[in-house]
Amino acid sequence: MAQSPFAIQPPVGFGPGSQSGEDEGLAYLPMPSGMRVYEPHLLDAEEVGGCAAALALLDGVQSALARWRPGDNETFSLAGLDAANRALIDEALGEGEVAVRVSGGGAPLEVQEATFAGVWRVRGAGGVDRIEVGAFPRGALLRAFPPQWEMDLDDIARPRPGVVNAPPILAEIAHRITGRAPGTPAHVINFSLLPHTPDDLVLIDQMLGQGGVTILSRGYGNCRIEAAARRDVWRVRFYNSTDMLILDTLEITELPEVAKAAPEDISDSAGRLKDVLEALA
Repeated sequence: MAQSPFAIQPPVGFGPGSQSGEDEGLAYLPMPSGMRVYEPHLLDAEEVGGCAAALALLDGVQSALARWRPGDNETFSLAGLDAANRALIDEALGEGEVAVRVSGGGAPLEVQEATFAGVWRVRGAGGVDRIEVGAFPRGALLRAFPPQWEMDLDDIARPRPGVVNAPPILAEIAHRITGRAPGTPAHVINFSLLPHTPDDLVLIDQMLGQGGVTILSRGYGNCRIEAAARRDVWRVRFYNSTDMLILDTLEITELPEVAKAAPEDISDSAGRLKDVLEALA
């Protein structure tokens, strides 16, 4: 019996051995390996001594968490703090579940969520070093998509060897993003359930392009989120503990929910950081 051209497969060119070791331009963040849980850590007097500036900044972060409302973002610059104060802030905040790499629209940025959901440490070239309080760093989201990226639907419909379902999928994507209003509920296309050929996925990746943000999350299993070049289009992939792809989706939304700090978690962060600061007083 002839093998069906349709298959449920991971994306072509993804996984161990799929990339040439000679191409140093492909520098991916390592996949997370396990979910982090919050472990309270109280700093001792020796760590805190002489770091009044760091404590004042952390107090401002806690106040921002306490008054946060959906859509709010506040930033706190670490410029001017010495190494001891920065070290205290690093120790107090720790590293949480979400890491972000921003490569589009300017100098690269590295963003790490703290163990306090909704608190983000943003670092980059030229002395960029700040803390941002919000569901997701606003600057990263603004740089996720290039200004212009159009899909030629006539070209998409042109017959290609091995391409079967990519044209209607791309037409659906184009329809969903045309005139899409902010706040529209996310539209999800599940490649793990749709019949497709390897050539379908290659064409879809080519037509959507590559955006400027990559997000890794441990919060809901190992998850990799990549912005496409087309605004509001995100590729969201979930992996099991052995880094095997178990769910491959595309979301049309401002930002996938899995990447955001939830309102209840931000409220919880305000309480937990307050407890830490009170213990240091």
